This record gives sequence, structure tokens and C-alpha cells, in this order.
Amino acid sequence: MSLLVVDVGNTNTVLGLFENETLRADWRLATRRDATADEIGILVRSLVDQQGASVERAAVATVVPSLQFPWKSALRRYLEIDPLFVEPGIRTGMPVLYENPQEVGADRIANSVAAIAKYGAPCIVVDFGTATTFDVINARGEYAGGIIVPGVGVSAEALFSRAARLSRVDLRKPASVVGRNTAGAIQSGLFYGYLSLVDGLIDRIREETGERSHVVATGGLAELLGGASSRIEAIDPHLTLEGLRRLDERNTGRH
Repeated sequence: MSLLVVDVGNTNTVLGLFENETLRADWRLATRRDATADEIGILVRSLVDQQGASVERAAVATVVPSLQFPWKSALRRYLEIDPLFVEPGIRTGMPVLYENPQEVGADRIANSVAAIAKYGAPCIVVDFGTATTFDVINARGEYAGGIIVPGVGVSAEALFSRAARLSRVDLRKPASVVGRNTAGAIQSGLFYGYLSLVDGLIDRIREETGERSHVVATGGLAELLGGASSRIEAIDPHLTLEGLRRLDERNTGRH
């Protein structure tokens, strides 16, 4: 029997199918905020059937509140399972030191749980999504807090929409830091400017906490930006999915 895990983000929805501890298949889809339960259910059913899988359980993390009910309804109707949602009250095995723990996004909880298990504490998780988030886990394995900044894609869109004479460019590593044309200058600003932001914040976190934390990156742009960082030590594109699997274990008693 299989476990379906779902990470519903603002831009993309990532699904994974686990057989025990092995990720058998994964998919990245565009998030549609107006998707109905039937649309979600038909899509998920087709993906699962392609794998010839029999899904026994599901764990879902969503940062889009309006999609929680459609996903719950879809999984109940099309897979006949009652999904576990990452929300206040579930067992995480990780104390959260936020002033209001309910403010911590479900994906950030999943990331942190997986990072502790795979990389140990203290650690920092950098998730390159619509927003780039930094989650800080201290040496005691507690969620100490974090940082949220606009994602590089959001920053680029703001630049292109506000500056009439600047054309859109692909986000990639430029040939040099100093651009010799407008496109090269923009690409350098987005890539190296954002990279400096990431590395600089990691340095400040380590200085403030006094801990030499492991740093792991995940999210859609983790390989592009994380691979060029001098501070990020590991890139784990499936970290959130792994965290959801571990949260399912802790809340169903399957260890």
C-alpha cells in the first residue's frame, strides 16, 4: 500500500508517492486556486493509476487555505481516504518557539521535521519558492524561528512591471558579474544579488545564534541558486515530501 503526499504551494503543487520509505514517483503541477474537488480528484486518480498504486493514506501541506477543502473532498471521494493535514494539533516531535506557532506554514514544518531527521540539528532550511523562507532549528531540535523574503521570481516580476524600459530575461547564471548589456546586467542583479542575500542572511543567522548550523536548500530554484551558494551544503529537492512522510508516520504510529 502507498502513501500519497501533497505540498500545495502558491505557485506549484508537488505530489509524491511513497512505498514505505522509498519515493516511487513525484510530480510538479501548477497550483490553480479555482480548482474544484472533482478536477483535483480526477487528476490525482489518473496519476496514481498510471503507477498502478493502491493508496492507503495521504498527508497534505497547503499554504493556500481556499484549497484545503477541495483537496480533502477530492481525496475522500476519488481515493476513499481521509487525509492528514499539517495543521495545529498534529504531532511533529518538534517544539515550535514562534510567538504564535499557528503562523508557521505547513510546508515549513514539514521541511524542518525532515531536515532534523536527515541532517541533524542545528540546521537551517532555505526553501526557494514563491517566497524564499529560512527556517532555523537550534541544537536542541526546536524550531527557533525564521526569515521570509520575496522569492527571486516575485522580485523579477516586480522589476519588469515597474521599469518600462527593462525587458524580461531568463533567470540563469550569467557569464560574468559585471554585465556588458542590459540583459546581462539584469541577470547578474537577479542571480548574484539574490545569492548574496541568501549567503548574507545565513551568515547573520549563524552569528546571532552562535551555532554552526548545517544548511540545506529545497524548492523549485534550489539547484540553480543553492548550487552556486558558498554557504548551502546540501540540496534536497524532495525535502518537503520526506517531511510529510515522517509526519504521517508520527501521527499514524507507523515507524
